[in-house]
Amino acid sequence: MLSNPFLFTLLRLLPAAMASWIGGWLSANVARRSMKLRDQRARTNLALLRPDLNDAEREDILTRRWFNLGRTMAELTNVDRLVNPRRVAIQDEAAYRETLDSPRPMIFLTVHVGNWDLLAAHLKASCDRAPLGVYDPPADPVQAKMLQRARRSYMGEAITGGGAARAIVRHLSDSDRAMLYILIDERRDMQVAFPRFGRDIGASGNLSIALRLARRSNARFLPFYLAREKGAHFHLRWHPPLDPAELDDADLLDRIDNFLGQACIDHTDQWLALHDMDLTRPIAAAM
Repeated sequence: MLSNPFLFTLLRLLPAAMASWIGGWLSANVARRSMKLRDQRARTNLALLRPDLNDAEREDILTRRWFNLGRTMAELTNVDRLVNPRRVAIQDEAAYRETLDSPRPMIFLTVHVGNWDLLAAHLKASCDRAPLGVYDPPADPVQAKMLQRARRSYMGEAITGGGAARAIVRHLSDSDRAMLYILIDERRDMQVAFPRFGRDIGASGNLSIALRLARRSNARFLPFYLAREKGAHFHLRWHPPLDPAELDDADLLDRIDNFLGQACIDHTDQWLALHDMDLTRPIAAAM
């Protein structure tokens, strides 16, 4: 959808809920058929993560997952129309907004569950903190350009590539209430280092970078995610802030993993990385 300007524009012209459904239908009924390898990979990983389910239950999760992926892509065209209380409910909203208004820089940690782009847009609209988003662009240059253009409208500046670390440090240092939005379940070489899924591995990748940035900038962490409830309706769940000044890296990693790692398992029907990794491979050989 991102690589098709006509479809992107058409979805923008439709009501947001209808565009979301069309994206989901196309993904589950068209895209899935052309991505059999990814579908099988997701099936294998799901069997490892959810051995408590039978085959029929896992197939139902996979179908819902393809529908969610298509909805999420289509909703990128209408993010601004989804940032409202009718579409996004917030767990303990009063406490969440009080936390957003607190002093000190804050690094918001999340995973590719539900609609992560809508989560970034909702965050920016919910507070007056100076925003910055960090992401890895798609390999396709056309998709990367369209995605960057869309994300700049609700992330503030969305950066990636060379010089990103220096830009992030400057951003967090320029204001005592700056914020950084970062996804920590990135995939590399067919594997993820987060969540740990019981594997004996430490922090690496984006999470390792976030830990170093927080200590350099006196920032706190706020883990959160946005899960889809029904159709184009969502529920924002969050963890109370974690302070690197009070916790060591091992304790921080345990707490972040217990919250966001469990979210990936609880919402395997909405987790993007399920088809882009191979949990049958040892982590040391894959990363």
